[in-house]
Amino acid sequence: MAETSSSLPHMWREIQGSDNWEDLVQPLDPLLRDEIIRYGEFVTACYKAFDLDSTSKRYLNCKYGKKSMLKEVGMENWGYEVTKYIYATPDINIPTQVGSGCSRWVGYVAVSTDDEVKRLGRRDVLVTFRGTVTNSEWIANFMSSLTPARLNPDESSDDVKVESGFLNLYTSDDSSCKFGVGSCREQLLSEISRIISKYKGENMSITLAGHSMGSSLAVLLAYDIAELGLNKIESKCPNRDVPVTVYSFGGPRVGNCGFKDRCEELGVKVLRIVNINDPVTKLPGVFLNEHFRALGGKYELPWRVSCYAHLGVELALDFFKMQDLSCVHDLDTYIKLLRCPKMVEVAGGDGVDFLSKLWTSSVLCAQNLDTWQWEFAATNIGNLVQALTIM
Repeated sequence: MAETSSSLPHMWREIQGSDNWEDLVQPLDPLLRDEIIRYGEFVTACYKAFDLDSTSKRYLNCKYGKKSMLKEVGMENWGYEVTKYIYATPDINIPTQVGSGCSRWVGYVAVSTDDEVKRLGRRDVLVTFRGTVTNSEWIANFMSSLTPARLNPDESSDDVKVESGFLNLYTSDDSSCKFGVGSCREQLLSEISRIISKYKGENMSITLAGHSMGSSLAVLLAYDIAELGLNKIESKCPNRDVPVTVYSFGGPRVGNCGFKDRCEELGVKVLRIVNINDPVTKLPGVFLNEHFRALGGKYELPWRVSCYAHLGVELALDFFKMQDLSCVHDLDTYIKLLRCPKMVEVAGGDGVDFLSKLWTSSVLCAQNLDTWQWEFAATNIGNLVQALTIM
């Protein structure tokens, strides 16, 4: 990493996607790989710091204070300071779950230190989001209907649509809760505006990173920032706009084709790190997606506005383990294998997907007619379903 870091101050715009990662993904550039891993570790910190002990006073919130959080998760010397915690409220009430209708901690905002600025070549504003943990968040993930985004009243096109559950989580608030300070959106836009104003004389980047559901929040925030023009700085130099980049780990589709087109028009850059065997990356829009928007690649179909679409550039990995099916969506597995590139295949367009491999493995079990293997496979499929509840 030391060797690649020396060139980062000169290449940071390319690494942040200024050229849509041209010639950096296939094959995977070592500097880009290091940056993907680094941002992935910042997302992992969300999971490490999240309190899931229902008897704790900080249940569904961060275990630590802002000043000590990165130190507590082993990232004290990573060159960032946490400036704000972010809370979100799913507008869904489940009486059987304690605190289901209350705001819960979903991530944090951090800014690179002066020393890290020298290494990075710019001041980096980082926002990270964890994936789904609670039942109400899980239900929000399955509110699979498209609704107009309408985050900017001056650009309220009904053709730009996003998944209603993700939008609900991003915009709902609960002022009655201890940690509730407006909606997730309000908290983020306020803090990012403050930081941009504070460092407006410097080179800056806005980096948003999330896993699974957190990737969806990151994409919505990136669109929101660009749509409102918060990243535009008054200057005679055209390159002074602050680049907005999303690193998405195992993320689902967020909006329709109109949303994708608008994000591209606004210059939002998204690098999607996906395992081709991860079923979450196929959702929502298993059938109505970007592959079915046009006939013969020429004629737009009438249901185009109802087709979900992935954004940005895809870095497709290929890992699968029948003995541990849950690994296909596990963030730690993504990161560990990126650290050891020889252990994971960077998939091409013809990679065999998860369902095909699962079917092949099941057929092999059936050929052996060995009962315990069927039980073993069933157990691991159950583990996968359970793991996907942490989306």
